[in-house]
Amino acid sequence: MRRRLALAAFSLCGIGAAGLALAQGFDAAAPNFPGVQSMQRAWQHWTLNCQGCHRADGTGTDDSAPSLAGTVAKFLHAPGGREYLGMVPGVASSPLESEDLAEVMNWMLYRFDSAHVPANFQPYTSDEIAKLRLRPLHIQASTLRNKLLQQADRRLK
Repeated sequence: MRRRLALAAFSLCGIGAAGLALAQGFDAAAPNFPGVQSMQRAWQHWTLNCQGCHRADGTGTDDSAPSLAGTVAKFLHAPGGREYLGMVPGVASSPLESEDLAEVMNWMLYRFDSAHVPANFQPYTSDEIAKLRLRPLHIQASTLRNKLLQQADRRLK
């Protein structure tokens, strides 16, 4: 039923079945991502709450949402980067419960930037996300984002 609703929603948006398959980022043969209990549920939450700005492929938009593809897990290599991801406006103000949001965050890291997920990565938990959401970033998010990515890039070289 949920899959049919998602397909209907994609059809209404002109994306169709091919876009649905691309956007899902999972299939029966896909490995489980740490901290993700249900790949399908994480994808559905992403689709309904995040994809509108960050796009199905995580490339974002120039005017409103930064790209996640190939960069989002880099934040885990910079001091404060993990916390930053839980405090960005779209995460902190998400209508999702913290448990669901933690799952989406873990899914997103592997789905869009698995190459940069540290080997010792500990998945986000609902308690951690709940605490981070209490301190949302607003205007300073973009400036901090650039600073953290520069730090991460230096560490990854």
